[in-house]
Amino acid sequence: MAMATTTRASALMGLRCRACHLLQPADERYVCADCYGPIEPEYDTASFDTDGLRGAIEHGPRSLWRYAPLLPIAAPESHFAVGWTPLIKAPRLGAAIGVSELYVKDDSRNPSLSFKDRPVALALARALELGLDTIACASTGNLAGAVAAAAARNGLRGFVFVPAGTDESKVAGAAAYGATVVRVDGTYDQVNRLCARLADESGWGFVNFNLRPYYAEGSKTLLFECAEQLGWHLPEHVVVPVGSGALLTRTATAAAQLRATGLVDDERFAIHAAQPSGCAPVSDAVLEGYREVRPVREPTTIARSLAIGTPADGDGSVAAIRQSGGSAASVSDEDVVEGCALLARTEGMLGEPAAGVVVATARALAARGAFGDGDRVVLYVTGNAYKGAVTATLGPVIAPDADAFRAAYARQLA
Repeated sequence: MAMATTTRASALMGLRCRACHLLQPADERYVCADCYGPIEPEYDTASFDTDGLRGAIEHGPRSLWRYAPLLPIAAPESHFAVGWTPLIKAPRLGAAIGVSELYVKDDSRNPSLSFKDRPVALALARALELGLDTIACASTGNLAGAVAAAAARNGLRGFVFVPAGTDESKVAGAAAYGATVVRVDGTYDQVNRLCARLADESGWGFVNFNLRPYYAEGSKTLLFECAEQLGWHLPEHVVVPVGSGALLTRTATAAAQLRATGLVDDERFAIHAAQPSGCAPVSDAVLEGYREVRPVREPTTIARSLAIGTPADGDGSVAAIRQSGGSAASVSDEDVVEGCALLARTEGMLGEPAAGVVVATARALAARGAFGDGDRVVLYVTGNAYKGAVTATLGPVIAPDADAFRAAYARQLA
């Protein structure tokens, strides 16, 4: 495939290693060349004129690409619009859970009905730039649909790898987009390890591996939008559902970049983690004195999209929460169900279980006195519950082994 032409944002300085802090070129690497640590884009935020940047954003497209100066790659012309979802004032839900100034960032309005369309949009742009013909991922559900939809939209081949127990409605949606759905007899962490091996061997673009430095940047655009929609102010609190932890750590990154560019003042802004009690490695670490994250070997929760026992950005999430003055909660499945019901009957939004985790966490934090009277609290609703209308024929369940994958999917690989 021919390499696509893109124009990089002028503020991108390179890729900085989170472990050894070496700044490296923004080339095809996806781990640090020195220590193999995780790398992420770094920008020259001091180069911006605040008024000029604000004007450019406000006159930009009604999508996440309005923030192109603070993204590592330009928008591909072939892709559909992603982002610029509504920030909705939610007084009835606020009254029910004890929050006087409550907003819901409804990211279930994205093309594949979840916030995962945001990071996938950036990973896709990078895949097209590199001339790749296949994009793939390890997923607990929502990412599978986002990758499959992006592949279909851009004429690429899609492979999505999911634990065999993933919600069938989400898996069926990914299959309906034309992707090959590989169901693995194992946990998400086992699926992750399988994909890490295949990423090195296949030459495919795994969005959460060899495209990850670009992929993860899409998540920060939720807070960019919230700040703009609040008149260029940060809310005092944001409650974030935590699976891998990437959304939470990039929320902290977004706040730092908004402040560094002068788009917002240095306002109080606390980040709170929302996790189900059956898989709460980050929340438990926060609540037990901001200790190191301990893996959950066998997650058990109805909020399967958050069932990641070894979150890649777990310790980073704990550090970001502590630095912001935030907190966390881990809530029962019963609380999750009630949270979903409250969101639906008070605000007319039907969210997936992760939304119930966020609502229940906000309720627990409010009862604990975490929010002041008049504080603006934003809840991230990241996935829609309307995902059960599609049916598709699914392939076999395989062992978490690369040879088992190749044997089961020889025809598709050919």
